[in-house]
Amino acid sequence: MINREDLTSKHLVDTVVEGIQEKKGTNIAILDMRKIDGSICQYYVICDGDSTTHVSAIADSIQEFVNKELGEKALSIEGKQNAEWVLVDFVDVIVHVFQRDVRGFYNLEGLWADAERTDIENLF
Repeated sequence: MINREDLTSKHLVDTVVEGIQEKKGTNIAILDMRKIDGSICQYYVICDGDSTTHVSAIADSIQEFVNKELGEKALSIEGKQNAEWVLVDFVDVIVHVFQRDVRGFYNLEGLWADAERTDIENLF
């Protein structure tokens, strides 16, 4: 049986990825957290940008795409002031937009290595 909540979260993930790609965010990784005990969400989406301006533009694009496509708004947005790491929280889906070196330092993918990971090929 298909879980409707899972389909909704997957559609949100797909829309987030579109928003990232619209602003040429790179190295997109989707971590499926549904089988991880104690996880606070169903999916993490992680990507990176080249500068604070780029990271901020990606975060804005994600919000615009999700609002336009799904009529949803983020519960919270953290890190826009310095834009080295912006977190966009859609409750079931949490998006992390990093500057490349900051992403490497925090290594969220390594922290959640037990999660099923899907990498999205860069478009350019």
